[in-house]
Amino acid sequence: MLVPRRYGGFEHDLGSFWRLTIALARGCPSTAWCFCLPAGHALQTGMLFEEDVQAELFGDGYYLCPAVAAPAGRAKRVDGGWELTSTHPYSSGAPYATHYMGQTFAEGDDPAGPPGPLLLFVAPRAAWTMLDDWGDTLGLKGSGSHSIRFEQAFIPERFVLEDTWMVDTNVAGGTPGSRIHGNPMYAGRTLAFFQGELAAIMIGAAKGACDEYEEMLRTRRTYRPPVTLRIDDPDYQRWYGTAVARVATAEAALLQVADQWNELCRRSVEDGIPFTREEDLRLNLVAREALTIAWEAMQAQIFRTAGTSYARAGQRIERIFRDMSIGWSHVGTILADWTAREWAREHFGLVQQVPRPDGAAKAH
Repeated sequence: MLVPRRYGGFEHDLGSFWRLTIALARGCPSTAWCFCLPAGHALQTGMLFEEDVQAELFGDGYYLCPAVAAPAGRAKRVDGGWELTSTHPYSSGAPYATHYMGQTFAEGDDPAGPPGPLLLFVAPRAAWTMLDDWGDTLGLKGSGSHSIRFEQAFIPERFVLEDTWMVDTNVAGGTPGSRIHGNPMYAGRTLAFFQGELAAIMIGAAKGACDEYEEMLRTRRTYRPPVTLRIDDPDYQRWYGTAVARVATAEAALLQVADQWNELCRRSVEDGIPFTREEDLRLNLVAREALTIAWEAMQAQIFRTAGTSYARAGQRIERIFRDMSIGWSHVGTILADWTAREWAREHFGLVQQVPRPDGAAKAH
């Protein structure tokens, strides 16, 4: 969906990508997770790399590239590229991947001392091994979020970007992708994009829970007099209506994030108005609020009132609840307070340097 047209993709906009993710998650959150995260990184690949490298990476357009933003290991510069030994957990979509995008540190002058600059790299499937270490979490067991391991793997120089941070990407002055493809979406910042992926999955999952809850209302009876189908009971009507309203609100908010993100990309490329870090953080916060609203609908209305028979292993509501609980505990949600604080600091002009994993804070 996000692979550029010139390489065989559809080059769909962000809203379309998130709508499809929502639809998939409505059926199965694990499937949507396994689809969304590796498919989504076509956007960063199409944005950051030069034309000849993109042509090689995208190939015939079938491109699934899990990514983990947390740096792992160190890469040693060798003739023609880098030699990497590292392990990257939570590489969602790894079983079906064609490539992997990751972050590591360049080896410093002293191998035992502090690391060198941050590196962003893409590695073909043949360069790494997938570990059999996924499936024992509470939920999202089918998300394919295995660890992958590099053992003295050779990464060609052309597949490595030095001093580049995947999560908080500065796109001032445009990007190779926006110039190659003529599409402003390949010049977008990334904080909101990553958070929006998680929100889309959670919203779709909550929609699936609402579907199951509606079926319960049509087929199950109340516990207390007047004993009637739950669809006729005022309390169940109110719980269901509240859940549906919350999920619809979350979806509307997320799709508005997509529209605003698209416009900020267009404005940056066509009008020369920078897509700022403050704006990216704000959209990240809105996407996280959408995720939170979807979770609240699930745990406060659907799961709480469905009854313990729907919490039995194998019940659809039970499975969706487990999947959503893992989404709720994702690091993107844990960072909510940092993101709100960082947006406020940006808004008040208090950020002079942007901190990075390699400790090399960059001038703002």
